[in-house]
Amino acid sequence: MISLGSLFGQKSPPLVGLDISTSGVRLVELSDSGKGELRLERHAAEPLPRGAVVDGNIENIEAVSDAVRRVVQKSGTRIKHVALGMPPAAVITKKIILPAGLPEDQLEVQVESEASQYIPFALDEVSLDFDVIGPVANSVEDMEVMLAAARREKVEDRVAIAEAAGLTATVMDIESYAARAALQRLLDNDKGPKDRIVALFQIGANATHVSVLQNGETVYEREQPFGGVQLTQDIVRAYGLSFEDAETRKKSGDLPDNYRADLLAPWLENAALEVTRAIQFFYTSTPYTRIDQIVLAGGSTQLPGLPDIIAGRTRIATSVVAPFFGMQLGPAVREQQLRTDAPGYLVACGLALRRFG
Repeated sequence: MISLGSLFGQKSPPLVGLDISTSGVRLVELSDSGKGELRLERHAAEPLPRGAVVDGNIENIEAVSDAVRRVVQKSGTRIKHVALGMPPAAVITKKIILPAGLPEDQLEVQVESEASQYIPFALDEVSLDFDVIGPVANSVEDMEVMLAAARREKVEDRVAIAEAAGLTATVMDIESYAARAALQRLLDNDKGPKDRIVALFQIGANATHVSVLQNGETVYEREQPFGGVQLTQDIVRAYGLSFEDAETRKKSGDLPDNYRADLLAPWLENAALEVTRAIQFFYTSTPYTRIDQIVLAGGSTQLPGLPDIIAGRTRIATSVVAPFFGMQLGPAVREQQLRTDAPGYLVACGLALRRFG
């Protein structure tokens, strides 16, 4: 069984959330400021060299470990326990039904037996965890259990990176679960209708992850190959810049006058088209016929005009996520910089929330 603490739920010791993505690493430290309110104590980010992380796989452990060391130093955190994320494609999840009331040792045996039917690897090659969801509707004799499994080597790579930076990996979560937890905190605290259907689009470097939520439940998930790296590559080709320089200038907007019309506008159109296609696929492959709200997350949401063009094409209210909304800000947080960077911290924020169960 997985030895890093649950993929699901128990309250953890003081820890920070550490998100390792294709483009960089991001760290978030939260604290309880009392009366049920949270405070953002610290956040920091460091870019990764191209190819260090590919499709969620750690290809250059030394480069990623160096970036983690830098982000810890930059943040100023003194906490050594971390919650890490695994990409959704690297984790197999399955809901199973087991007899209710099993003792813990028998429950583990039953879970392993059931897992062997769904996992295409030998059990000694995977890290396996489970969480009891609750009783099955209309059957008090049964309970629903969620199991999760990941290749052990992928888990160990992330543990090794944490240890190389002087950290202790305490929790291993699934990135999409962490993102949804951070978004759900916002939905729970606002005044919108509770039965609304919200589509979360996390636009990463190479892929966009789509999650559709209703009443705190995930009703649909999908990943499609579209991200911000396409625009960066267009900038490289058009202006003869290095990839790293193109990425920096894309974020700052420090590019020639024709950039917006010739490169940014077509990318925005493609982004809106990808979102529209994803929504149509959701309608045709599920019983649902509406989406009430679109929420955008990821570093690419900093690009000007993205929410407006998506709202115009889909005719659905669209906003950029603010994962730290409603939190107090610690003295180390620069509010102006946070406004710009916050949409890229959704996963790291969700991981940091694991401190509170």
